[in-house]
Amino acid sequence: MKRIIALIALAGCTVTQPPLPPQLEDTCGAKEFTDLIGQDATALETTLLLGPVRVIRPGDMVTMDFRPDRVNFKIDENETIQAIDCG
Repeated sequence: MKRIIALIALAGCTVTQPPLPPQLEDTCGAKEFTDLIGQDATALETTLLLGPVRVIRPGDMVTMDFRPDRVNFKIDENETIQAIDCG
C-alpha cells in the first residue's frame, strides 16, 4: 500500500514540456529553401540567408524557444540537409 501511495505522489512530480504551437503557415520563408533538401550541408555556405537561422546536427543541444521567423536547417549524420522548417 505504501508503494502505491509513493507512486501516486511521484506521478504528480513529473515535468512535461509545453506543446509547441502548430505551424500552420510558412512564417519564416522556409519554402524558399526546399530545393536544398538532400544536398550537402556545405550548400548553405553559398546560399543567401537573411534573418535568424539555426543549423541543427545530430546530438546538438537546441533551445526550446519557438521563433516563427527563424529558419531551421536539420542536418543528418552524413552532413546532408534532411529538413527545413520554421521555429
